[in-house]
Amino acid sequence: MMFSFTSFSRCQRLVNNPILTLLRNLHKEPIPVTWEKPEIGWTKLNFDGSCKGRAGKGSIGGIFRNHKAEFELGYAESIGKTNSTIAELAALRRGLDLALENSWNDVWLEGDAQTLVDIIVEKRQVRCAEVQRHVSDIISIIPEFDNCIVTHIYREGNRAAHILAQLGHQSEKPQIWRRIPPHQVLQIMHEDAEGKPVFRRR
Repeated sequence: MMFSFTSFSRCQRLVNNPILTLLRNLHKEPIPVTWEKPEIGWTKLNFDGSCKGRAGKGSIGGIFRNHKAEFELGYAESIGKTNSTIAELAALRRGLDLALENSWNDVWLEGDAQTLVDIIVEKRQVRCAEVQRHVSDIISIIPEFDNCIVTHIYREGNRAAHILAQLGHQSEKPQIWRRIPPHQVLQIMHEDAEGKPVFRRR
């Protein structure tokens, strides 16, 4: 049987068909993502950066919780024109400064930007001078803590920090919440404390 170019093209369109791709993805098992509490005596920071629009309007946010998943502190701030990479790094840097100010010596830092987490953990060098400056600042601050770990979590487990970063876009000045969180994160905090998984499509 001869296989014509027309038949090949038809098959190629089927292979690249977005509907078929979607159907294949639907059959993949979703990944359960769960926020984890820190150990007793530790404070956990979840941080996030956001960048919107062509103008690159950036904002940052973060949330500190203790071993009972109780709210300790949250922050949100608009940082002007930037990109998503710098926003993520700025969110972490602000969180580190606040952790030191509050004398939290055992801290768990967690964000959803996998590449940046890897760069910090592995102390990699990057080509962009501005990014490298932020990375170097963060790496130099981390030894000031007695114990510090840095981990990645999918966005589904970083929802509270994501909401705070979005609030940063609406803030005319830096915002800090102590002991009482903004109402926008209450439901997410409750679900995190219960260990409720959020499913991520592969």
